[in-house]
Amino acid sequence: MVGKLLLRGMLAGLIAGVLVFAFAHTFGGPLVDQSIAIEEAAAQAAGEAPEPELFSRTVQVGIGLFIAVTAYGMAIGGIFALIFTFVQGRVSSLGARATSAAIAALAFVAIVIVPAIKYPANPPAVGRPETIEVRTQLFFLMIVVSIAALVAAIVLARRLSPRLGAWNGAIAAGFAYVLFIGAVLYLLPAINEVPDNYPAMLLWRFRTTSIGMHAILWTVIGLAFGALAERKLSAAPGVRRASAPVLR
Repeated sequence: MVGKLLLRGMLAGLIAGVLVFAFAHTFGGPLVDQSIAIEEAAAQAAGEAPEPELFSRTVQVGIGLFIAVTAYGMAIGGIFALIFTFVQGRVSSLGARATSAAIAALAFVAIVIVPAIKYPANPPAVGRPETIEVRTQLFFLMIVVSIAALVAAIVLARRLSPRLGAWNGAIAAGFAYVLFIGAVLYLLPAINEVPDNYPAMLLWRFRTTSIGMHAILWTVIGLAFGALAERKLSAAPGVRRASAPVLR
């Protein structure tokens, strides 16, 4: 059963990856090209030699981007299926579709939105090469902390629900999550390396497009996998149903 759900998760990730590629190629590609042109103009003005390209831009925004996003989508879809397998019937008493959608929504908030508040995506020509290691470490630290805080909030909601009720327990746990994440965002160092002459609209469009790509990925995985998993679970004889609701 787990193996079959894993394959369905990878299939949902593949579907999501194809849609993300179409979105990124259409809307993200031109923004990256504009930012690269700004970077090259700045390097030329400073008398720096242009960096050699290992792959042409046609390859990068074409087959290279397609392989990258579909492989990433399948990997995320596989992990998503494993999490669903653990959660369904143990943590969640909802149906397959609702559980899948809830996992996707929570993952989008914890993995995409929260880190992007402190360390948003930057296009080429933004950021200094000597700080890339620090920026990467802080970004992934923010993801790990956000996921850990989300898990702790879910555990807290389960413990509070017998006394406060499902909704009140969930609200209290959500409030605790927001407070903790707010403190972390405040304590972690800020990094602002956007050049003064970089177009603000281009930066804004790049960052919103980046979030849009993730929104498509998690939405499609959540909906597609939920539909595929529901069909599999409803067709499987003797499947263990959820025995204990999480929040009641």
